[in-house]
Amino acid sequence: MKWRGSIIGLLILCAPTPFALAQSAMDSTSSQPYVPRLGDIMNAVQSRHMKLWFAGRERNWELATYELRQLRAGVVEAAMLYAGIPVSNVTTMSTPIESLSDAIAAKDSRRFAKAYGELTDGCNGCHQSMQRGFILIRVPTEQPFSDQVFPPKGGK
Repeated sequence: MKWRGSIIGLLILCAPTPFALAQSAMDSTSSQPYVPRLGDIMNAVQSRHMKLWFAGRERNWELATYELRQLRAGVVEAAMLYAGIPVSNVTTMSTPIESLSDAIAAKDSRRFAKAYGELTDGCNGCHQSMQRGFILIRVPTEQPFSDQVFPPKGGK
């Protein structure tokens, strides 16, 4: 029963996002809404995962909040658009996402790092359960976004 509350909470927070995206991207020659491929959604989520790490590492809590919100929306979008993703995969992500949110709100780097590791484990667990264990996510070791500044304006 606890997982139902988690999934409902995630859906309430992000439900308008996928529908708005699908509706706004309708092809003018087709009545079918555009549905992004699951791999494209997951690539965006992976990018958010990395940016979240660098924002948290630099204690840019405003950026970390934004990236976490975008990551959460991507996970919910994938679950809503692709019925083959088990609900349990999405609900297991709600605990580390909530822990990250709490750590960011508290501006607690140690809690952030721990929750980020749990989120990363959740990503890999989902990949395993979907027979995609060859997609192995980790804490980034290098900064691939040379065009974005991660420390907050005015320093930490």
